[in-house]
Amino acid sequence: MSRPDDSAVAAHTRLWLEKAVIGLNLCPFAKAPYAKGRVRITVSRATHLDGVLTALDDELHTLLATPAEQVETTLLVLPDAYADFLAFNDMLDAADAALADHGAEGVIQIAPFHPDFYFDGTAPDHITNHTNRSPYPTLHLIRESSIDKAVAAFPDAEAVFGRNIRLLEQMGHAGWQALGLPDTRGGSHG
Repeated sequence: MSRPDDSAVAAHTRLWLEKAVIGLNLCPFAKAPYAKGRVRITVSRATHLDGVLTALDDELHTLLATPAEQVETTLLVLPDAYADFLAFNDMLDAADAALADHGAEGVIQIAPFHPDFYFDGTAPDHITNHTNRSPYPTLHLIRESSIDKAVAAFPDAEAVFGRNIRLLEQMGHAGWQALGLPDTRGGSHG
């Protein structure tokens, strides 16, 4: 599999947002900021923790310095780092520490997405893990104020997770594959 350029990585990420996250309504809060052009997609070619943290620092700075009316949320896409989900998961502690370094705890949250994401206690191939599967390792930087507004507008926000589980179980792997999302993991993954 050839290495996609930054525009292809961003296009794959947009397709995933449009067909899975928004199209399946996995996150009912995603449609409005995306439709308003307030979702920033940044591709970092970092390959190691230091480069990832530098890219994260840059995105945190940008998000904190930019009004939500311009950029509400950021997807930091890492196509060249953390192909292994467990290593990616371990990196999240350092990402959370970066929030503290920027004084952004309680201001920004980081949600992880990965091509091989799986929840603790589930089999890696269980369909429900697809709620957090993205084409590439991705850190979603979300403003807490945006979450608060979305929860106020969608009072039963806690029901979303259960609804997503039921939807994915009904779709199954064949339904997910029918979305036509790119498989960016190469030939060694199932």
